[in-house]
Amino acid sequence: MTQTPVIKLVIMLGIPTTISMLVTNIYNMADTYFVGSLGESQQGAIGILFTLQCIIQAFSFMLGHGSGVFVSKGLAERDISEATKYSSTGFFSGALVGTVLGVLGLIFLEPLVMFLGSTETIKPYAIDYGTWVCLSCPFVVCSFILNNVLRYEGKAAYAMVGLVSGGIINIFGDWYLIKVIGLGVYGAGLATAISQVISFTILLIMYFKSAQSRISVKAISKKVRDYYDICRVGLPSMLRQGLTSISNGLLNNLARPFGDAAIAALSVINRFTSLVMCVGLGIGQGFQPVASFNHQAREYTRVKKALLGTMAIGFGLMAVLGAVGIIFPREIIEIFQKSPEVIRIGKFGLRAASIGAMFMPVSVCTNMLFQSIRQAGTASFLSTLRSGLVMIPALVVLEWLWGLEGIMCAQPVSDVVTTLICLPFAIHFLIKTPNTAKIE
Repeated sequence: MTQTPVIKLVIMLGIPTTISMLVTNIYNMADTYFVGSLGESQQGAIGILFTLQCIIQAFSFMLGHGSGVFVSKGLAERDISEATKYSSTGFFSGALVGTVLGVLGLIFLEPLVMFLGSTETIKPYAIDYGTWVCLSCPFVVCSFILNNVLRYEGKAAYAMVGLVSGGIINIFGDWYLIKVIGLGVYGAGLATAISQVISFTILLIMYFKSAQSRISVKAISKKVRDYYDICRVGLPSMLRQGLTSISNGLLNNLARPFGDAAIAALSVINRFTSLVMCVGLGIGQGFQPVASFNHQAREYTRVKKALLGTMAIGFGLMAVLGAVGIIFPREIIEIFQKSPEVIRIGKFGLRAASIGAMFMPVSVCTNMLFQSIRQAGTASFLSTLRSGLVMIPALVVLEWLWGLEGIMCAQPVSDVVTTLICLPFAIHFLIKTPNTAKIE
C-alpha cells in the first residue's frame, strides 16, 4: 500500500472493483432487457424497485465503508485484533439491519411501491419483483459489507469473484425463468434473489480464504462509540445512496402523470447511466483504500497523486462511455424497449444524462477522499449535493418550467453544479496538505 507506485496501485485495486460493478450493472440491465420484452408497465416496475434497492444499498454502504475504513486503519497500524473487531461488528450489524429492512419491506410493500411512484398498472409487477428484493435483503447488505472490507484490505480481486459469479448466475436465471418457464417479473425477482444468496456465499468463502481480519461473534464490539464511529464515517455513503433513492422516488412521482411510457423510459436511462457511472465509481473505489491507508501512514504526497490520477482516469473513461450515450441514444433504448413512445421520450433524456455523467469524477473522487481520511463532516456535506441539496430543487423547478424534459435535465444539471461546488474542496486539500519527504 505504501511502496507500489500509487497510480498503478489505484488501477490494480480499481480494475477488479470496476469489473464487479460492471457485471452487477450488466445483470441489472439484463433484468431491464428481459422484463422490457414483457411490456412498458413491467419495465416500469424495475425502475420503481431500483429506488428500493438504493435504500437497501444506502445502509449497506454506510456499514461497509464505515467498518472498512477502520479495518484499513487497524491494518496500517498492524493491529489485527482492531481490524477484526470492526469487520465483525460491521458484518453482524449488517445482518441485523438487512433482516429488519427485509421484514418491514414485506409488511409495507404495497404502499411503499405507490409512494415510490408506481401507477396502478405498474403496481402488481412491482410487488412481484419487490417481494424477492425484500427476501434477499439480509444477503445483499452482508455482501456489500464483505465486498467493502475486502477492498479496504487490498483484496479487491477476491471481492470481484463473488460479485461476478452472482451476476452471471442472475443473467442466466433471467433468461431461464422469464423466457423458458414464463414466470415474468416474478421470475426476474426470483433470479435476482438466488444470485444474491450465491454471491454472498462466495464472498464469505473468499473472505475467510484471504482476509487478514476475521469475522467472529466474540469480536463484536460492546462499545457504543465503535458503532457511532462506523456510522459517522459511513454516513457520507448512506447520504449519497439514500438521497439517490429519495430523488428517484420524487422523479418517478413527477413522471407519473406522463404515463407508464415515461417511467419505463426513465428506467432504461437510469440503468444505462448506472453502467456508465460504475466505471468511474469502480476506479474511485480503488482509490479509497489507497487514500485511507496512505493518509494514516502520513504518505500525503501519495494521496495527492492518487486523487489527481483517479480523477483523470475517471474522466477519460466516462467521456468515452458518455459519448456512446450521446451519439447512439435511440439504438441503446431500442435494445431494452421497442415502444415508439418510450424511444421518443428516452432519446433526449439519455443524451442529457450522458453529458452530466462526464462531470462526476471530480465530485465522486473528492467525496471519497474526505470519507477515506475520516473527515466525515466534509464528506457528509459533499454527499448531500448530487442527489439531495442540488438534485431535489432542480427536479421541482425544472419540472415546473419544462415538464418531462425538465425532469430529465435535473440530474445532469445537478452533476454540473455539484462538480463546481466540490472542486474548491479538492483544490484546498491539494494546496494545504503538506507533501511527504519521499516522492515517487
